[in-house]
Amino acid sequence: MSVHPHYGRVFLTFFRNSLVREMTFRGNFMIELVTRGFWFVAQITLFEIIYRSVPSIAGWSREQYFAFMATGMLINALVETFFMPNCANFSELIRLGNLDFVLLKPIDTQFLVSFEKMNLAMLNQVLMAGALLTYSLYTLGQPITFATAVLYLLLIAVGVAFFYSLMITLASTSIWFGRNQGLYDFWFYITVFARYPRNIYRGPVGDVMSFTFSYALPILLVVTVPARLLLSTLEPGSWLPYVAATSAVAGIIISRAVFHWSLKSYRSASS
Repeated sequence: MSVHPHYGRVFLTFFRNSLVREMTFRGNFMIELVTRGFWFVAQITLFEIIYRSVPSIAGWSREQYFAFMATGMLINALVETFFMPNCANFSELIRLGNLDFVLLKPIDTQFLVSFEKMNLAMLNQVLMAGALLTYSLYTLGQPITFATAVLYLLLIAVGVAFFYSLMITLASTSIWFGRNQGLYDFWFYITVFARYPRNIYRGPVGDVMSFTFSYALPILLVVTVPARLLLSTLEPGSWLPYVAATSAVAGIIISRAVFHWSLKSYRSASS
């Protein structure tokens, strides 16, 4: 008789285990909170200095840019909380032979690999991003309707899904390469472009980058689109939200196919 796990209950178990682990090493947990807080303050301070010299950056005022920054921080915090510790550990599961035990468990392997460990200290960045976003919208006097808030949250989920699909795809290559630290670092090098608005990339080189990272690998859309939607600066009838959503769905489908394809090439530690 097959056993069908209750995935919500399993997720809560993973969350509880991660919380216990964080509280066991409280010193490390506090250091991570302080480190993230310092990084947050440093980012704010840097752009405060820049905006003292210029009224806007590529059409983004100070408050608008802070809303964009908060959106990017929110997406990044969710990805780093739930997925990054597991994707980073995937190559170690293979190297140590522990993936054998994962494959034997009566639960979807990708779900287990993706959610088993969580970096709960990163949730602090969610709170800081929320505070920065609230400050920006309040300062702008930007009215937010219920429909806009719902669409914004959906686009945040689109951004998280897209970055997760990219991350798990790169992690899957560990089965072929053993260790894929170089490819894992590639994720950081690519996603750094998402820290800046799409329309900041101008000129011959900038236009090529804007097109590439908007349509071939749309990392510029998953942060810029929800921020512009919230700020009511998204062009009426724009199809960019649909491009972002379609890319996220396609990314999830492709990444799952790559993950299962890579598992077919896995050789257990006993083989």
